[in-house]
Amino acid sequence: MKPGDKAKRLRIYISSTDKFEHTPLYEVIVFEAKKSGIAGATVLKGTMGFGASSEIYSNKMWELTEKIPLVVEIIDEANKIDSFLETIKPFFDKAGKGHLITVDETTISLVRAGTAKKR
Repeated sequence: MKPGDKAKRLRIYISSTDKFEHTPLYEVIVFEAKKSGIAGATVLKGTMGFGASSEIYSNKMWELTEKIPLVVEIIDEANKIDSFLETIKPFFDKAGKGHLITVDETTISLVRAGTAKKR
């Protein structure tokens, strides 16, 4: 992708406690994005939020497990986002919780590749 290219932004709103086969759902999504050749993925940790359940979650409220809102954001070419979305839809059926997924068009403004550190 280069500046001026049209792209799609995929946003997946989930909870930090959502699981897919005993693995955090956000991890499954990110690893699947990598496997699918997606340009990149970011998991954003929310401070506070609520969804369709109307239950408010916050890092101020004490629980045995920290239940906070997360957003997984992925930006790539439209055809890659569309294909990836079809790949991950079954994950949400098995997760059994409420989720929200949005897709919108965006324009690439700046792309600067970093260099990976050798391990």
